[in-house]
Amino acid sequence: MGQFQTSAYAPGAHPDLPPPPSTVGIVGWLRTNLFSSVFNSVLTILAIFLLLVAVPPLLDWSIFDAAWMAESKDDCLKNPDGACWGFVTSRFGQFMYGFYPSAERWRVDLVGVLTVLLIGMVLFGKGKIRGYGVLIFLAPFPVAAFILLYGGVGLTVVETNQWGGMMLTLVIAVTGITASLPLGVLLALGRRSNMPIIRNLCVIFIEFWRGVPLITILFMASVMFPLFMPEGVNFNQLLRALIGVALFSAAYMAEVIRGGLQAIPKGQYEAASALGLGYWQSMRLIILPQALTIVIPGIVNTFIGLFKDTTLVLIIGLIDFLSAVNTGTQDVKWSAFTVPMTAYVFAAIVYFIFCFGMSRYSISLEKNLATGHKQ
Repeated sequence: MGQFQTSAYAPGAHPDLPPPPSTVGIVGWLRTNLFSSVFNSVLTILAIFLLLVAVPPLLDWSIFDAAWMAESKDDCLKNPDGACWGFVTSRFGQFMYGFYPSAERWRVDLVGVLTVLLIGMVLFGKGKIRGYGVLIFLAPFPVAAFILLYGGVGLTVVETNQWGGMMLTLVIAVTGITASLPLGVLLALGRRSNMPIIRNLCVIFIEFWRGVPLITILFMASVMFPLFMPEGVNFNQLLRALIGVALFSAAYMAEVIRGGLQAIPKGQYEAASALGLGYWQSMRLIILPQALTIVIPGIVNTFIGLFKDTTLVLIIGLIDFLSAVNTGTQDVKWSAFTVPMTAYVFAAIVYFIFCFGMSRYSISLEKNLATGHKQ
């Protein structure tokens, strides 16, 4: 029996050559992403030029010529061409805690650590761990956090008018986010309800809150809300702001979620009905998971807007993070012209870190759920 030998290449064929050096590695990446056309090449060169012009002075101002240690404006004015980070370090406690007593700030730190752990369980946990995280975050944790922050049960009482800084910003933002999502889901479902009374009530609620600026809402919560309460019943300023922010954000959240519900094909509703599922079962198991997945960018965008809108609580006398920074710049002890710029740059960096973090998590969640297009 004869044996046949095969050649790796057909007669006259040549082996594949390696790709040209200009298409792989760093050179290939540069050609593909930065110099793929004449227009892109011009933009790349212009961007490099702008960076060369802007970055060195920025580094000089923020790092090399900056005053890192300062006790007053005199230390900042020793080098007037640089930032005064000593002001930030000197006032850091006020920026983070407002007027919360120094001896009791461990309670704020404890609540912060517990919040991070629970949010980590909710956002990154799997299966039962995520479920336990959601259950704890919605049920016992708010009560425990309030007791720790406000006091009582053996702890020194710290009135809410002493709360401030980043602590207050996070309290308002986390409460608003936590309350607005379920309220938004209910409002979105109500607006699509077949029952006219429920549908009309939800439409009126959503359109009213979306048609009024948040500043007006805060004024109403602060001034008019107590007029509707029974005599002798009084809500403090912070609680009024929390209610106003949560309801305002819920109206926007409802429209975002309604868009996701309308994007679900009619066949999904028919399939749920064919399986014998009731309204709430089909919504919980089939419709809402798909709708919420579709509108992840819109939900996170609403959360980011809510986080930044917390700065408006200043108008009703609450000192949030930005207000604390601004108040610090008014101190005569720090009346140097370099201080306000340094303070606002610091505030911008802090807000950017929080907002960028939420944005990146949104992109990561979209990729994990395989719902988004290529980022």
